Amino acid sequence: METNTTPNVTYKYTKTDFYIGLGLAVSSTVFIGASFIIKKVALIRLNHIGSVRAGLGGFGYLKEWIWWLGFLMMGVGELANFAAYAFAPASLVTPLGALSVLVSAVLASRYLNERLNLLGKIGCLLCILGSTVIVIHSPKEEKVESLKDLLEKIQDSAFILYVLFVLVCSLSVALYFGPKYGSQNVVVYIIMCSAIGSLTVMSCKGLGLALKETITGRSDDFQNWLTYAFFITVIICIFIQMNYLNKALDLFNTSIVTPVYYVFFTTLVIIASAILFKEWLTLNTQDILGNICGFFTVIIAIFLLHAFKDMDISLSDLKGILNPKHEKLWRNGRNENYESLLSRSI
Repeated sequence: METNTTPNVTYKYTKTDFYIGLGLAVSSTVFIGASFIIKKVALIRLNHIGSVRAGLGGFGYLKEWIWWLGFLMMGVGELANFAAYAFAPASLVTPLGALSVLVSAVLASRYLNERLNLLGKIGCLLCILGSTVIVIHSPKEEKVESLKDLLEKIQDSAFILYVLFVLVCSLSVALYFGPKYGSQNVVVYIIMCSAIGSLTVMSCKGLGLALKETITGRSDDFQNWLTYAFFITVIICIFIQMNYLNKALDLFNTSIVTPVYYVFFTTLVIIASAILFKEWLTLNTQDILGNICGFFTVIIAIFLLHAFKDMDISLSDLKGILNPKHEKLWRNGRNENYESLLSRSI
């Protein structure tokens, strides 16, 4: 007697697909990182001419061409990011967004007169190293091969609970916490952007899968209602993200918004991806630890980039710390003797 069983299909990324996705993800960070700075420049210009600030509900930035340039660059970056999800796992593409923090930090030091001291430069290096570790240990397989498989996973109770959690949090921020605490704490608007953003990424992954299936000729997923549901979700979620991210950027310094947004957004995307796509089930313990270590390295890098940016620390200060103790005492003693002689002469 024969028993028909449905095999647990695991899709393995080819090397070409993986590196295409990696290249698209890295290029998207350049555009997105630059867009933060360009939009901030536009908001600063609006504040100088006395327009109603975006953080207070104003939409004057829509008349500013510089803001639209930043919006266009963010659109190109998000498009590249969207394409990356079709070729590489979400748990690889999203953490690489840390490189956009690096790009924005470098550009902010050039165009917004924000400092990039020695600790910031060390943070840039750690950001690159942490991203490299994530790439090496990222998932190379996932258990979703078609929109049919994805539809089954969307109906999973764990993912439905996650979506409800996001909706409740978003409504709470929009109706209560945002108007009351949004101008006092950067986390309020960032949590909403990040939670909605995690659904954007899941929808982009579904759209990318539909596009890839159609192009390769395996199926015509543009006849599937789920493709259009993902498209509508992406449009709505991006509009909400842009609105509340503009409020956060207008009310708080870029050096605060960028790292906090990265940490919350990446964490929620990894959680959502683990619930929906279950990519981490294909990893061994070594790779899981590698991903976690890479992620925390990037968080430390972002902290170094922004927490100490107002401190005047340079390589010469480090050399002073490394000087022998007796040399420091001799220099201090010489300075004291010089000051006493000067006071006597006066």
